[in-house]
Amino acid sequence: MAPPNNPVNSTFSVIGSENSVNHFDLSNGKFNVKGIPLLSEVPSNVTFSPFSSIPPQSSNAPLHLLQRVQTLSYKGGFFGFSKGEPSEKLRNSLGKFSDRNFLSIFRFKTWWSTMWVGRSGSDLQLETQWVLFDVPEIRSYVLILPLIEGSFRSALQPGVDGHTMIYAESGSTQVKASKFDAIAYVHVSENPYSLMKEAYSSVRVHLNTFRLLEEKAVPGLVNKFGWCTWDAFYLTVDPIGVWHGVKEFSEGGVSPRFLIIDDGWQSINIDGENPNEDAKNLVLGGTQMTARLYRFDECEKFRRYQVGLMLGPKAPAFDPKRPKMLIAKAIEVEQAEKARDKAISSGVTDLSLFDLKIKKLKKELGEMFGGEENGTSSETCGCKADNNGMKAFTRDLRSKFKGLDDIYVWHALCGAWGGVKPGSTHLDSKVIPVTVSPGLDGTMNDLAVVKIVEGGIGLVHPDQAGDFYDSMHSHLNKMGITGVKVDVIHTLEYVSEEYRGRVELGKAYYRGLSNSISKNFNGTGIIASMQQCNDFFFLGTQQVSFGRVGDDFWFQDPNGDPMGVYWLQGVHMIHCAYNSMWMGQIIQPDWDMFQSDHLCAKFHAGSRAICGGPVYVSDSVGGHDFHLIKKLVFPDGTIPKCQHFALPTRDCLFKNPLFDNKTILKIWNLNKYGGVVGAFNCQGAGWDPKEQRIKGHPECYKPMSGSVHVNDIEWDQKMEATGMGEGVEFAVYLDQAEELFLLTPTSSDPIQTTIQPSTFEIFCFVPIKNLGPTAKFAPIGLTNMFNSGGTLQELEYDERGVRIKVKGGGSFLAYSSEKPKKCYLNGTEVGFEWGADGKLTLSLPWIEEAGGISDVGFLF
Repeated sequence: MAPPNNPVNSTFSVIGSENSVNHFDLSNGKFNVKGIPLLSEVPSNVTFSPFSSIPPQSSNAPLHLLQRVQTLSYKGGFFGFSKGEPSEKLRNSLGKFSDRNFLSIFRFKTWWSTMWVGRSGSDLQLETQWVLFDVPEIRSYVLILPLIEGSFRSALQPGVDGHTMIYAESGSTQVKASKFDAIAYVHVSENPYSLMKEAYSSVRVHLNTFRLLEEKAVPGLVNKFGWCTWDAFYLTVDPIGVWHGVKEFSEGGVSPRFLIIDDGWQSINIDGENPNEDAKNLVLGGTQMTARLYRFDECEKFRRYQVGLMLGPKAPAFDPKRPKMLIAKAIEVEQAEKARDKAISSGVTDLSLFDLKIKKLKKELGEMFGGEENGTSSETCGCKADNNGMKAFTRDLRSKFKGLDDIYVWHALCGAWGGVKPGSTHLDSKVIPVTVSPGLDGTMNDLAVVKIVEGGIGLVHPDQAGDFYDSMHSHLNKMGITGVKVDVIHTLEYVSEEYRGRVELGKAYYRGLSNSISKNFNGTGIIASMQQCNDFFFLGTQQVSFGRVGDDFWFQDPNGDPMGVYWLQGVHMIHCAYNSMWMGQIIQPDWDMFQSDHLCAKFHAGSRAICGGPVYVSDSVGGHDFHLIKKLVFPDGTIPKCQHFALPTRDCLFKNPLFDNKTILKIWNLNKYGGVVGAFNCQGAGWDPKEQRIKGHPECYKPMSGSVHVNDIEWDQKMEATGMGEGVEFAVYLDQAEELFLLTPTSSDPIQTTIQPSTFEIFCFVPIKNLGPTAKFAPIGLTNMFNSGGTLQELEYDERGVRIKVKGGGSFLAYSSEKPKKCYLNGTEVGFEWGADGKLTLSLPWIEEAGGISDVGFLF
């Protein structure tokens, strides 16, 4: 608790709430909200405490946040429970409910979470991170949010007969408890989006172990276009391939502003092999998951890069077919190994034919690599000089490609997938056997987990976590690296037994990571990935402000469903949209990369256009759709980004847009001078609780119909947009249909739409302005961009007309009820087109010297 003279307590003592009566009541086995029963048969060992009755920890929250939380404190409180015997794992009912719609988020893998809806406590999934109830009787919503208390973290689980179970675990048999006062937080609000903001603000003040997104700076790349090397190369990534990849984008007219060199650049090797050499012939994800980091600098294929190699007239060529050939051969090896494993499980004892085939395929793969990766030991490399290695490579990249602001590299939270090799560095590392926590029993089978269990993790002692990250990051900083993509984050829960449990181990590691990011990468240079669990968000986000909100982009189903190439893309969008409801309170949501030449690339592009985060692709060298990319990206590598992060509309919150055979996913966002709704047909796949996997539902993969209205946009979620939401009439432009409509918030019917499978429509809404007695005007923006409204930079009306600053080149569209008398473009009078339907169009150039911004004026 904070000491008596702590400013937190004094702040809370002088700020009163607007209503002194808490909205919740627990009595006679019933938990009520504003008099409406929410849970029944609540056990007698369960307690409820109003927020104000449990003083927050000493808090570093800014005063305005403390004031906001205290003012709304009557809307929330805490569940607790007690048991007779202390244990490291405690499970207790919070009561039961049925016939009430809920939305929840649960972990379907160790690292990834997604949405789930139902009507009863028994419909919940294991590892549920939160549950949101619809309470229409009082036109409100209620959130139950499992928390961290002491050295325990919690999640919700399904119980029998409608009961909702709370499961608390420490992750160590040495850490036990029998009583909790605040193991879950409950909050009520009339607005579901305000509810999430209010609840996470309250928990932030209560725990004081993380910071909200509003308190942190975000990395500059969130406003830009970039390229990630993963799907282009997998583990075969090398400097020459990366160079040619960046070069192709530049020559194609969309210069990347950031580059992510994904897995494959590190110095790793496998136990039992030469401890001073890199592991060889690694191609696919999975083959590296038992390998460990044995030095902090780059692997040999990057170390041997010579300064100027790619700048001269004799720069090495690159065969774009080569990575694909290596990947195809590696897939053959993988399939042969799976066939062998299947034979073993079927009881086959003679495996000689399988072994011969695997040996033959591996030999062929090695021959394809040739002598390229037969590296020498590190002592003969001479890679300390500035003229070699990663430093020389990043310097050459920036010398050639002037707009390349950021170069990030990948690493796992524990260094590599298998951690750090004991004895290979100055750090105290040892291999810890992996124990998967019981709460993950209901998650999907995952190759990464299988491999990590197989090899264990070389864990650096938590007391040295700060030294560990600084050793890696300070070297990278000197090499010209500006940030890191930290992956495989949620492994600490596997190895916490002897380190006082998962909460204490997490605190040590995340503190070390945060300090290093502050020191080496400007406090913002980090992308968090494989992190979608409450441990990380409550403990690891003091500094982290940007992270993934979906599973990986899968270009095809790894389990072999040929339709997976389509339905997996809709699943990805559902992950991102619903996870943003909670993650977006703490980090800027990252919707991940995609490939611009994929069968569903346009489907992905539509969602990225309005997601509110960066746009980046993982195209192979030679595999680009530049026409598609240019509908997302300006020539200078910036993007027409929305002002908020995309969220599901209210009428989607308690629906299943994946396989209910009727619901279109609708997501809303805000532009500077309007709002946007994207309608996506994601039907065709989803989570199967019995099979514990995501699988196809082909019966749902068909056209879906729905409706869109301006009222789908939550204008009040950003103060600057509130005034736009009060508009009396709007112009709406349909991007795919290329249609322009007028509607009013109160009297117009919703726009009916039918969306084909794996396709979408984007609705751009702009309030109409009255100019004089008869003229009406609303700028739409550049219609050659998916998010046309995002191209509007400035908008100014006066008694004579309108002035607009527009970024980008292409076709500008506005609604104008009357034909303007004159049009000016960058100070010069120009012609324009106007029709009786109100469509006003003008062609705009991209002027590099002006940063691509055109000054457009219309006089009436």
